[in-house]
Amino acid sequence: MSFAIIPAIDLRGGRTVRLQQGDYARETVFETDPVALARRYADEGAGWLHVVDLDGARSGTLENLRTIEAIVRGGIAVQAGGGVRGEDDVKRLFDAGAARVVVGSLAVREPARVVTWLSRYGAERIVIALDARFRDGAWRLPVRGWTEESGAELPALALRYAAAGARWLLCTDIDRDGMAAGPNLALYRELAHMVPGLSVLASGGVRDADDVRALRAWADGVILGRSLLEGRFPLREALAC
Repeated sequence: MSFAIIPAIDLRGGRTVRLQQGDYARETVFETDPVALARRYADEGAGWLHVVDLDGARSGTLENLRTIEAIVRGGIAVQAGGGVRGEDDVKRLFDAGAARVVVGSLAVREPARVVTWLSRYGAERIVIALDARFRDGAWRLPVRGWTEESGAELPALALRYAAAGARWLLCTDIDRDGMAAGPNLALYRELAHMVPGLSVLASGGVRDADDVRALRAWADGVILGRSLLEGRFPLREALAC
């Protein structure tokens, strides 16, 4: 399998935004229309987009569905999440045209429920998002847009999903998210050894093409957000890696 370069578009109020470390009070709004941005990424060679409804991630209700539908109509494959709290939300995102649905908070809180979706919709179409903070000697998994602690820990849950036949694991080091401090290579190395059967998508902290090349040793793809939006390096350069 080739290494996947996936640009990210985070939505809040229908606009393109980025947060720092998942903090809604540390938001940067970008003037680029999300639908136009998606079209630009597609024109530059991206095969996939990662789209997050940040309003939905915090409220538990899909709030940017129309924008997601408009992005999908542009002709690029989309994996979308944020606000998935039940199977109806999964169906709504599929109906909106998403090729894969990203499940985060519910994957942490109700893994047994999410495991049933892997067989119902196909493991290829469900992305398990386990976004972690290292606290008190453990990788802990906050939920609801990273605003609440769950008590769950990354290793045990990653192993459970691997055993259940999951295909995709998206893992963000929250402390690196939006900080341009470099990806946490040690985290992805640990995951590669722990759950070799999962395809791991890395997210958080990527600054340049060197970071992308470094991740290729331990992950199966990378989500690129702020680095592309701020022009730190072009998408074409990432794709060339």
